[in-house]
Amino acid sequence: MPAPKSALASIALIVLALAAPPAVHAADKPARKATAAKHAAAKKKPKAKAVAAAPLYGEREDLRRFAAEVAERRGLDADWVAAQLAQARRLDSVQRLVMPPPAGTAKDWAAYRARFVEPRRIAAGLAFWQDHEDALARAQARWGVPPEIVVGIIGVETFYGRITGRFRIVDALATLAFDFPTGRSDRSPFFRRELEEFLVWSEREGRDPQEVRGSFAGAIGLPQFMPSNLNRLAVDFDGDGHVDLGGNGVDAVGSVANFLSAHGWQPGQATTHAVAPPVDTAARARLLAPDIEPSFTPAEFAAADAELDAAGRAETGKLALVELQNGAAAPSYVAGTANFRVLTRYNASAYYAMAVIALGDAVAQARAATRAAAAADPAASAAPR
Repeated sequence: MPAPKSALASIALIVLALAAPPAVHAADKPARKATAAKHAAAKKKPKAKAVAAAPLYGEREDLRRFAAEVAERRGLDADWVAAQLAQARRLDSVQRLVMPPPAGTAKDWAAYRARFVEPRRIAAGLAFWQDHEDALARAQARWGVPPEIVVGIIGVETFYGRITGRFRIVDALATLAFDFPTGRSDRSPFFRRELEEFLVWSEREGRDPQEVRGSFAGAIGLPQFMPSNLNRLAVDFDGDGHVDLGGNGVDAVGSVANFLSAHGWQPGQATTHAVAPPVDTAARARLLAPDIEPSFTPAEFAAADAELDAAGRAETGKLALVELQNGAAAPSYVAGTANFRVLTRYNASAYYAMAVIALGDAVAQARAATRAAAAADPAASAAPR
């Protein structure tokens, strides 16, 4: 029996055609020879000066004091800590990237969602789920976090390991710890703690601090854990004696679920409910005032003329009215639960949390369509590709 058309259509949405490289035609060869001669002549020209390397921190006094304090506080070899920090470089690019967007930049949930809920990322998420089905099931049984939430986070964070960051972590953290840019709230104490945790993790795991790479903010691996979370919440979920979030999807799955559980994830609770906000602007403003912090009961939503769906009306915990701007279009609204707030512990943004939810749901739907098609036509699903 052929697979249902709707299921096949769903699967087709996540399949991308790869363009073939352009062919080289015989008629192009004379032109290519002339071009090659020009290139050979160009090579004889003096080379441009190389761009100067970012400055080393070297023996800067504040880093030397910090190194001595960390070594004493954490029981590390003082010479080793000092040597690692002396090799760190100040990166202007990190200082630029950590700055907030220009004032007046309009938020646009529809555009933000489209960056993550798109065919290639859905297909990669489906493959990740299939490859780590056992780990995702074990994580749900242990911590109560659904697979689609874990899959959504790893997909939004790093495209399932495709985009994990190109910055040396020691450079990024040293820059933000000792040369945090002016123009925004100073977070250098936070990054000094993270730099300390990074050195502790590197020493414990036998990693060369000069080789570890990640984001401009110092996040590492498939789930983009900051070093403090690597030390506190990352888990050896495959039991090999090491925590590897750089290339081990099983450890990444367990670590993400453990992170959410540690921040208060409530098994069985939804993340959002559908809601129509109050028409009255004053009532709507009162519900929006606490932002993403769940502060109102369903009864209080009803009293403010905010209309929840049936599941939202049955919610036993408090809710937050979450507004998502859509550029020049009308905003979108959801009622966020305590679990929605937990997602923002990973990244303090309602847009981020909604992207995680939307991507996870899209991958789950693709998985359901794939399984339905396989059940309808087992022979086709077993055929070699």
